This record gives sequence, C-alpha cells and structure tokens, in this order.
Amino acid sequence: MTLTELKYIVAVAREKHFGHAAEACFVAQPTLSVAIKKLEDELGVIIFERGGSEISTTPLGAQIVAQAERVLEQTAAIREIAKQNKDPLVGQLRLGVIYTIAPYLLPQLVKTMIERVPKMPLILQENFTTKLIEMLRQGDLDAAIMALPFPHPGLLVQPLYDEPFVVAVPRQHPWAQHAAINSNALKAETMLLLGNGHCFRDQVLEVCPEMSRFSTSGDGIARSFEGSSLETIRHMVASGIGITVLPTASVPDMQEQGGMLRYIPFEEPVPSRRVVIAWRKSFTRPQAIEAVRQAVLACNLHGAQMLPDAQPEED
Repeated sequence: MTLTELKYIVAVAREKHFGHAAEACFVAQPTLSVAIKKLEDELGVIIFERGGSEISTTPLGAQIVAQAERVLEQTAAIREIAKQNKDPLVGQLRLGVIYTIAPYLLPQLVKTMIERVPKMPLILQENFTTKLIEMLRQGDLDAAIMALPFPHPGLLVQPLYDEPFVVAVPRQHPWAQHAAINSNALKAETMLLLGNGHCFRDQVLEVCPEMSRFSTSGDGIARSFEGSSLETIRHMVASGIGITVLPTASVPDMQEQGGMLRYIPFEEPVPSRRVVIAWRKSFTRPQAIEAVRQAVLACNLHGAQMLPDAQPEED
C-alpha cells in the first residue's frame, strides 16, 4: 500500500470516474486503474463498483476512502513538522484561489508579497472551492482564498473582506441610468450565470432564487445563459444578451461612461459575499498565513470592506 494509491482512490471517490480522476492526478488512466486494482487485491476488498456510467463506492470502500483522506492529511502534517525549525517566511507557500477572485486579487497580492516577504514565493492554483478544499486536506495546498459558505472541518478559516455585488447591464438597457436596483427586479430579466461548480453562481441564485428554476428547467433557455468566466459573461452582457451580477472587485470603474456596460448598485440590503483564507489546523507556519492575510488587507479592491480584526474560526 502506497500514499500514491491512497491518493488515487480518494480522487476516484470524488470524481466518480476513473478517467477524470486520472486527469486530476496527472497520470494515465491505465496507470491509475492498475494501481487501484492492485490495492483492492492487496486488501482483499472491492472499493469501487464499476458497473454503469458512474463509479460508486462500496460501503466498505467508503470507510477505506475516509481513512485514506485522514492518512493523507497526517502525511501533510509530518511534512509541516519537518519545517518547524525553519524560518516560516522563507520558502514557497502553495496558495489556492477560486476562479472569481484570482484575476482581481492576485495582481495586487503578488506584488505586495514580493515587496514584504521576498523569500516566500507563492505557488498559485486556481480552482473550484470543492477542489481547493480537497487539496488543502491532502496537503497539496498550504492555504486557500475562497468565499463562504463551505464545509471546513479540520480547517481554520479567517475572514479577509466582505464584497458587495453589483448589477451589470448593457449601456442601452432601460436600467442604465438607475441609481440602484432592487434584487426582486432581476426575476423579470434574462440572466447570465457562471456554470455549475462556481460558488459565485450559487451566491447569485440566492440573490434571485427564481433563476434556479429557470436554469434547471427545459423552458429556461430564454431566461438564463451560462458563461465559463466572469469576463466571458461581461462580454455577453455587452453584446445585449442579458444582464448579470458581479462582485465589486471585478468592476474597474463603477462610474465608467465610455464603455459598453453600466454598473448599478443594489438597494439595501445589498447582497455580498465574505472572502476568507483557510488552512489546515496542523499547518505549522501561521506566520506565513498572517503574511498573506496582511498582504490581502493592503490590497485596494474596489468596494471591498476589509476585516482586519477578524479572528480565525473553526467548525
């Protein structure tokens, strides 16, 4: 039994597909499949049911996968213990950031980190919240910047800032000159949303729950469309397909008049998201986490309300 084999079964349990798990582990599918079969033969148990289009975990297999996750987390802890006698601000830090934050935060954050802690380069990973959490628990990341809510047993979470949402409309839209928009008005509009997997999509659907029905029903194509990124959606809005909701940090200038879009604040209560930094409880470089937190607080993110006095939280 090897740590690599344990990593493979955790990936398959998450992806429910051998091919997708192999891609996530950066190996060929036959390599992953052979390794898992070898582990099953060694243990004398079947971990995965292989019938049908989706792989499922057997009851005993689920227990083995859960234990494998704990072993991988403890392995990461051993690596951290080995670093305890080193300068916590020397050496690379592996930082994950969700897709809807990274493009707007990282340009300022990286510059600030280089100025403040030049001997602690950032190894950056953009991904979905669920993937970043898994990478944290397996020790593939040291910390991650994400938006609440998400499950975080075994993790410490410290708030960074609150970020309001705004409405983006084409410049010729009837709302273009409005001072503010009531969130209830969105249900009468064609909405552009991020695809499944993006937590910001879920947060927008909380603002306008009616869109959840349209985005999942067969008759909803005229009412909601999906984009792969906020920038793609921004271009679709400019072309007149519909409107969207954006986090304020993604808006370069709320008062912009020469562009293709108009940005309109929400009426009170203004919907927003809380952005946090998360790390394993066993991580032994809290000074490194604090260095990243202070660098984020020093960033000038449009509309963000920084939370300098927020304390770490845990489940």
